[in-house]
Amino acid sequence: MSKTYHRVLTIAGSDSGGGAGIQADLKAISANGCFGASVITALTAQNTVGVTAIHPVPIDFVAAQMDAVLSDIGADAVKIGMLFSPELIRTVAAGLKRHDVRTVVLDPVMVAQSGDKLLQDEAIDALKTELIPLATLITPNLPEASVLLGREIATPEDARQAVTDLAAFGCRNVLVKGGHLESGDSDDTLYLVDEQRLITLRGTRIPTRNNHGTGCTLSSAIAAGLAKGQNVETAVRSAKDYISGAIQAGAEYVIGNGHGPVHHFYRFFE
Repeated sequence: MSKTYHRVLTIAGSDSGGGAGIQADLKAISANGCFGASVITALTAQNTVGVTAIHPVPIDFVAAQMDAVLSDIGADAVKIGMLFSPELIRTVAAGLKRHDVRTVVLDPVMVAQSGDKLLQDEAIDALKTELIPLATLITPNLPEASVLLGREIATPEDARQAVTDLAAFGCRNVLVKGGHLESGDSDDTLYLVDEQRLITLRGTRIPTRNNHGTGCTLSSAIAAGLAKGQNVETAVRSAKDYISGAIQAGAEYVIGNGHGPVHHFYRFFE
């Protein structure tokens, strides 16, 4: 009997250092039992220290990549990461509608771990109006939630209010990640819109500088869970367990001179 894959398409930028972006996405998708395909939106010259150059992929070629994958392979879930410009955001949104994609995890990547800016200012409004309403789940960190809402989100109380305010943009569920919390823990806040239910996902902060690509990895792992048929809460909990293990395992390694990657395949080898 022929088998079928659980398919996840990642739409994101390429990280030449391999720790974030498309490279991290495909590793996380594979490590979580799914087949990964990709649409590359931008090329970055990047390493553990920072981003030295960004080369956007032509808009029509991004659309061509989407059409090529979705018309043949298809996708049980789509994860979206770095989208550099408003034109690119509109192109991706149109492609999702054209192919009737129903399961979308949107990681609104705005700033790299190094602090380098990855999203044009004018793209923020397009993100709110064109793409967030199509998302099954959005996964901003605290700085990204702050940009989207136009106010500082810095405490657990802020995060609990932020998830409901972000839901007003039209997405079906919201996860605000707590990695930037000033407190000792790294708790995430999940809001299930249909159920109007708020969930705090506890997380112990792991002391390490190898945290490059954590957001990309988490959102891809969530997309993999949804592709396998898990509900949003289950997919998020499973992905949080996975990223916690990947951070813990990656902390034992030294690579590069800055923020190294997590260990995407820690479940398979040391």
